[in-house]
Amino acid sequence: MTIRTLIMGAAGRDFHNFNVYFRDNSDYQVVAFTATQIPNIDGRRYPAVLAGSLYPEGIPIYPESELRELIVKLNVDQVVFAYSDVEYGYVMHKAALVNEAGADFRLMGLNNTQLKSTKPVISITAVRTGSGKSQTTRRVSSILREMGYRVAAIRHPMPYGDLAKQKVQRFADYSDLDKHECTIEEREEYEPHLDNGVIVYAGVDYEAILRQAEEEVDIVLWDGGNNDFSFYEEDLAIVVVDPHRPGHESSYYPGETNTIHADVFVINKVDTADPENVIKVRENIHRLNPDAQVIEGASPLFVDDPEAIRGKRVLVVEDGPTLTHGGMKYGAAFVAARRFGAKEIVDPRPFAVGTIVDTYNKYPDTGMILPAMGYGADQMKDLEDTINNADVDLVVSGTPIDLNRVIKVNKPMQRVRYELQEIGQPTLDDILKAKFEK
Repeated sequence: MTIRTLIMGAAGRDFHNFNVYFRDNSDYQVVAFTATQIPNIDGRRYPAVLAGSLYPEGIPIYPESELRELIVKLNVDQVVFAYSDVEYGYVMHKAALVNEAGADFRLMGLNNTQLKSTKPVISITAVRTGSGKSQTTRRVSSILREMGYRVAAIRHPMPYGDLAKQKVQRFADYSDLDKHECTIEEREEYEPHLDNGVIVYAGVDYEAILRQAEEEVDIVLWDGGNNDFSFYEEDLAIVVVDPHRPGHESSYYPGETNTIHADVFVINKVDTADPENVIKVRENIHRLNPDAQVIEGASPLFVDDPEAIRGKRVLVVEDGPTLTHGGMKYGAAFVAARRFGAKEIVDPRPFAVGTIVDTYNKYPDTGMILPAMGYGADQMKDLEDTINNADVDLVVSGTPIDLNRVIKVNKPMQRVRYELQEIGQPTLDDILKAKFEK
């Protein structure tokens, strides 16, 4: 009997699980995807050109809000939960809804979803969005390149546009970002790698992506996102934990999977965290994974002109996903504004328009910070208008990109940059050379 299956997702893990397990599997019929977390990704179809011979018309993508009705209407036997950065209670509420509607609820693990590379793979993942995974990945790539290795970063998917066109994306310079019509969220992840001279791959079909990357690199870096676990079998699993959110390493899905799976932990932000929380996180990861090595690190801030902030009324802009489903109250830009003497951090909400208003309504705890939402052209325009409406002297931006490249801002802006800086021993250099020294 064919098992009628619905996959719950957010344009990432859902498509990957389908591609590697369900696409050519006649034991299952995937009748629908549902979409959440990310704006404007429902109402599409997973295209036939990616779906395989069993799905000549592709597969429809519906809003997750219709989940119960879809289970009944489509006679769904099984629902696969395939997105991340969610609290355990959230997952089980979804499981209860699915079970009551009559279907089984499934979480897929490493054996059925990870691909094997012909090259060594280092994964860098995290227990929550906004832990500092990206700067850790950049640090790892720099060390490996100094060791003489060719590396590429394969980034967790963010296919918000034409899925067929996004099957395999390769980014070698900024022109590729424009060619692929990248959103702010994509640019935030890709640009810092390109600035470091590292090629980035992303897209939809992660086996096709892997096979292309293998042709030009010695070591593959899995640059994880949304606290998801790696799509590839690792030779070394590095996991970043956040002492600003102690306890989340054992209470979020699938962050705890990463915690248990880690070979190396990076406890980031120890310079700005409560020392008691650093101790709490260290105790938690030791309890769950006592054999992993532990590195402590800081994320020092760098501003082009700190004096430009002093005495100014400022608008603080931070990375969108970190503030929204990541649940952080603030980021590097807020810290910089306070540290360098801003006269006032101005509330952006009175100046918000369109989808930015919707974001504040959905994530009310965001408060005094403007999340740099930019999942599409309309949202990027709303972000631009919100910034330009604001009655402030200066914008302090903690996003990993230069916003001036993608929107037109009518005020001076100071960018806040941050990089990983290990404290004491062991260091990433120590661990990588012990594992991969030629």
